[in-house]
Amino acid sequence: MHTLAQLRAGTLAGITRLDLSDSLTEFPREIFDLADSLEVLNLSGNALSRLPDDLHRLTRLRVLFCSDNLFTELPACLGQCVALTMVGFKANRIDRVPGEALPPLLRWLILTDNCISELPTELGQRPHLQKLMLAGNQLQHLPDSLRDCHRLELIRIAANRLTELPEWLLCLPSLCWLAYAGNPLETEADAAALEATASIGWSHLRLEQKLGEGASGVIHRASWAAPGQADTQVAVKLYKGEMTSDGSPLHEMNACITAGIHPNLIRVEGRIIDHPQQTDGLVMQLVDPSYRNLAGLPSLASCSRDVYAQDTRFSADVALRIACGIASVAEHLHLQGITHGDLYGHNILWNKHGDCLLGDFGAASFHATADNLESRALQRIEVRAFGVLLGELLERIDAGLSEGQRAQLEGLQQRCYQPDVLARPGFGEIVRLLDRL
Repeated sequence: MHTLAQLRAGTLAGITRLDLSDSLTEFPREIFDLADSLEVLNLSGNALSRLPDDLHRLTRLRVLFCSDNLFTELPACLGQCVALTMVGFKANRIDRVPGEALPPLLRWLILTDNCISELPTELGQRPHLQKLMLAGNQLQHLPDSLRDCHRLELIRIAANRLTELPEWLLCLPSLCWLAYAGNPLETEADAAALEATASIGWSHLRLEQKLGEGASGVIHRASWAAPGQADTQVAVKLYKGEMTSDGSPLHEMNACITAGIHPNLIRVEGRIIDHPQQTDGLVMQLVDPSYRNLAGLPSLASCSRDVYAQDTRFSADVALRIACGIASVAEHLHLQGITHGDLYGHNILWNKHGDCLLGDFGAASFHATADNLESRALQRIEVRAFGVLLGELLERIDAGLSEGQRAQLEGLQQRCYQPDVLARPGFGEIVRLLDRL
């Protein structure tokens, strides 16, 4: 993190990224001294409510973060920034998004956790739009112009006021990752599954070391002393209350419970009760430390694509085992009326044998279990996400795959990835084909 003192002293000359959180109420004009080099500007965590009209003087600016500030309107000056591709204004007080505020090369827009009830038609006139984060607003509909955003791959519209998913949304040719939980349109979680989940008293748990932290909660290793049983080592996830980019953490918890039991899911042991701060949480299976993340999160440059370590390679057997496992668990979820919404390598844990676990239900949504056009389309959107994953695995197989196997897998990948949503195979067919291979 940089400081205002450094900026004013001129010691930051030539930097390409500036991170400045210093209780700012006004945009520091000294930032314009960096115009020849500045590409990423992060002003999150301040008290800003406006940006200068001449922001376009930052001619190299590609990425702007202004989350956790006091903006009530997306600044119109953004639309004059010709190189700007990513705009992030999460957790402000924005209730108005002028069309002229959208830069021409917009690729990634984050407006999570604001007060927006309507979006401008101009949003659908940004042909490079790839990621759209709108969870936690007051939207009752989406602009029909978004039907023309044929590059849109990820959209988060959870926790709004939508009463239906537009037909054109389900037909977008590139859409892979869709989250819509917490809207009136969503089918509710299986009440019977939620009621059948064991309750585990907080007093029976002893937290140990922290294992990780995400947007929705914190995970600890813990010891569980169930009455009349020996202590068991488990993982405890305590959920945060804040809105995440995917949606509400409580929807994630319900999806984890409703997902049920599958060899490629992390088993839920029970729901925590009697926490002293009334914090919601789950007790879950402790994953063996031999498991690791398949990929890293997308970067600013990759946008919607995971980042793999350069040395990530698989044998054919391991890659096929991972693909089979994920296709199988996705089929299982769809049968429960759940779309994962974030089927990505970075949400998959794997070991050297190809055993794998699909985690992070933050973007999961519920749909009808009956086979109708909407449920079929929602499931085939997720099939395209699997096509992305399958392609990433194929790129990294270093041995053991015959030419015939590769041809069949590439053919499957192309079918999963094709733009005609309803023409994609379902996961049942995908599992059968992978099993034969």
